[in-house]
Formats: sequence, structure tokens, C-alpha cells
Amino acid sequence: MQILTLNAERLKEGVAFLAGVDADLAKIWGDLGIPPLWEREPGFSTLIFIILEQQVSMASAKAAYDRLLTVVSPLTPQSFLRLGDEELKKIGFSRQKAAYGRILAQAILDNELDLEELTAMPDEEVSACLTAIKGIGRWTADNYLLLALLRQDVFPATDLALQIAVQRVKNLPARPTTQEMENIAQAWRPWRSVATRLLWHHYLSK
Repeated sequence: MQILTLNAERLKEGVAFLAGVDADLAKIWGDLGIPPLWEREPGFSTLIFIILEQQVSMASAKAAYDRLLTVVSPLTPQSFLRLGDEELKKIGFSRQKAAYGRILAQAILDNELDLEELTAMPDEEVSACLTAIKGIGRWTADNYLLLALLRQDVFPATDLALQIAVQRVKNLPARPTTQEMENIAQAWRPWRSVATRLLWHHYLSK
């Protein structure tokens, strides 16, 4: 199975395709231009960052992640596990997210999860491997696929910012459900990751 990934040129190709099939996405492109790639380095530190982003504002998560990097650098499973409860709390980890980070770190050290192997796996297998770890749900796995592995056709339908953006650009009376999001996104295959970036671009511009 071919694994399709994005780079700057592929991003432009995807935007042009989407503009041809969806007038609302074409308008975002016309108003705001090509969205950022928002690329992140694959690995443990990015997964910790995404865990911090669960159910909080982007600014809050980034501030906590930056504090974490001032305390431990490089950020590895070993260095993370050396942090105590109070240290993690001061950094900005809830008790639950601290537990999730430790479970992830231990899974990597115990060879239950090999992050390097994920780069060669199809999207569904990556998602299955990640969501087998407690604290990593579909949203976290989707964002790792989108931002770290740069997969071309991923759509985090449960993402709140994405739902708000779809509601706005489609002039929907209410925020779409996960299933409604999935249905709308079918027309954007095989470039749903690019559609996601366009919609985030629109959301952040507002």
C-alpha cells in the first residue's frame, strides 16, 4: 500500500485540487493563500506536545510545552520519567496528562511502541498502534499523522476548531457532528489533510 505524504509542493497541489471541487475551500485559498504545512518533528516530544493540547487552548499547551523544554532537554522518555508530580504540575500537566505521558514513555522504553516503525505503516495501522496506548485517542493519533508524519488524507473529525471552521464556511445552523464532518469530508479525498490545514487557516484568521 502506497503511503502518501505532504511537502510544500504537494500542499499546493492539494489546495488546487480542493479549490476545484469545493467553492468554500477555494474562497479560503483566495482570501488567505496557501496554509502553513505546520510540520512537527516525529517522535516522543511531539506526542507529549499533542497530549498537552488535548482539550485546552493552543496557547496554553504551547506555554506548558515550552516550560517543559526548559526543564528537560532533550526531552526523551527517560528524562520525562525523572520528573516528579510537583514538577509536572508546575509545568502545566494535569494529573491525568502526567499519567498519560508516563504511560507513553514507559511503553516506548518497554518496546511496546516503536515510533520509528510508524513512518512505514499505513495510516490505519499507525492509528491502531497509537490508540492502543492509554491516553492516546483518535484525535491525538490523527494529529500525529497530520503534523509529524505529514500523511496526505487524514481528517480529525472530532477537532473542535475544525468543526467550528466547517460550520462557518458551510454556513451551517449548528456545529456539525463527527459523522456530519466525515460525510462532508468525503468530497475532499484524497486530500483531507490539506482541507484540514485550509480550515485551520480560516479558523486562526478569525
